[in-house]
Amino acid sequence: MLKWNDIVNFANHGNPIPVRKVVKTDQQWRELLNEEQYYVTRKKGTERPNSSSICTLLDPGKYVCVCCDNLLFDADEKFDSGTGWPSFTQPATEEAIGYVMDNSHGMERVEVVCNVCDAHLGHIFPDGPLPTGLRYCVNALAMKKL
Repeated sequence: MLKWNDIVNFANHGNPIPVRKVVKTDQQWRELLNEEQYYVTRKKGTERPNSSSICTLLDPGKYVCVCCDNLLFDADEKFDSGTGWPSFTQPATEEAIGYVMDNSHGMERVEVVCNVCDAHLGHIFPDGPLPTGLRYCVNALAMKKL
């Protein structure tokens, strides 16, 4: 079970080794994704809060990266954080997610990316529920629910 110190360590010293890597040209990503998905995942955009039914959907299932189908999260770790974005307490596997220190917008945060294709997913915060205290705040456009 990952804790905040693990996340900060990954962000500062290197991410878990992914099971595979997917690399595409910008043109290939544009052909694969719609405009909104491209903006969020490849340009580090953020969708409007509460813009997807996935935000409050708590049905069983798996969530994969919209870019490469990497398994990111299990619905068992999903909770309604009230933020307007899907929230999770743990990734499906430790190597599913990569972590990047983000000092943009005048604050220090930790960005979460798909560890297979480097798609921007969102950010992680240490204000989630126990026992982990983690809140992976993820753009719904960056995922597909299976």
